[in-house]
Amino acid sequence: MTVGSDPRESQSSLAGPIVGGLVVLVAALGLAFYGISTRARALAEVTKETRELAIPTVAVIHAERGAPPQEIVLPGTMQAFTDAPIYARTNGYLKRRLVDIGSHVKAGQLLAEIDTPEIDQQLQQARADLETAQANLRLAQTTAIRYRDLIKSESVSQQDLDNANGNFEARRAAVASADANVRRLEQLHAFRKIEAPFDGVITARNTDVGALIDSGSNARELFHIAAVSRLRVFVNVPEAYSRATQSAVTAELTLAEFPGRTFTGTVARTSKSIDVASRTLLTEVDVDNKGGELLPGSYAEVHLKLPGAGSTFRLPVNALMFRAEGMRVAAVEGAGTIRLVPITVGRDFGNSVEIIAGLTGAERIVENPPDSLGDGQTVRVATSQAASPGAAK
Repeated sequence: MTVGSDPRESQSSLAGPIVGGLVVLVAALGLAFYGISTRARALAEVTKETRELAIPTVAVIHAERGAPPQEIVLPGTMQAFTDAPIYARTNGYLKRRLVDIGSHVKAGQLLAEIDTPEIDQQLQQARADLETAQANLRLAQTTAIRYRDLIKSESVSQQDLDNANGNFEARRAAVASADANVRRLEQLHAFRKIEAPFDGVITARNTDVGALIDSGSNARELFHIAAVSRLRVFVNVPEAYSRATQSAVTAELTLAEFPGRTFTGTVARTSKSIDVASRTLLTEVDVDNKGGELLPGSYAEVHLKLPGAGSTFRLPVNALMFRAEGMRVAAVEGAGTIRLVPITVGRDFGNSVEIIAGLTGAERIVENPPDSLGDGQTVRVATSQAASPGAAK
């Protein structure tokens, strides 16, 4: 400081740079705080947006209430009430054939006849052997009677009498054996005539005149006969309706070849057990066919009239979730919490299925739920779909 200068002027010259530095520092701190706060707000917004995007958006529907299951429609195949293949019991050549496919026959009616020359010769030989055995028996009987008289005067020994009696018994046994052989061959000879075992219609013929007939291990079916005056229809009833499927329940049958017509049948019997693989009850429906209009092997739709079992619901198949613990649907509760509801499925209508247990009708069911959806998960409901009831028809 120079002599004579004012100290206040020196302090004033120093205060200017200090104030400027403070202003710059405050500005820098303000800019830094603004940047940090801006970044914090942006991070919070990104975090919030990420969380919101992580919540899946789902469309919900309401189950459509269905009518009580008074009737179920099941596929079935008609079968003859009695069905049997006809085989030959003797060897030879087919001599004549009296029936063909489509022939209606009665029980005991002659279907065909086999020429059996070998059996004929064996039968003649067996009869001759029987006559020889009978002649030997008569001779042995005469000898035994004579020896019994001679033993009284001791003209023969006891040994001779025993031999005569033993020979008589042996000859009698030989006669019985020869007679049995004759009867066996007579039965084989009778088998040359092939007869119908019951009333029915010939559905197959696999032989013709002159064909070699074999009754051994190489035997083949000659005819096939089916009783068609009454038919059986086997259907697999779902387990849910097994209790209502009882004997005498009425069934109606519809066939494609008879449009607009129905045939009445009756449940005759069930297997009394549920098949483990299909979870169905095998049921037999008998239908009268005295007119012969219905053909065995035809496809039929069986309409079973079952007692009502309360109200049911229908859902589209894309609302179902197949889990290891069973069938489930995802219901949205409250503000958007998922609850997996176990259900019992009844009839399958193609695009939709019948729900017979598990729903009350008030649930908001997720349509086409993702496999990752689980209990307690939060979802967002699409407002455009939330108000649309009963999407499945």
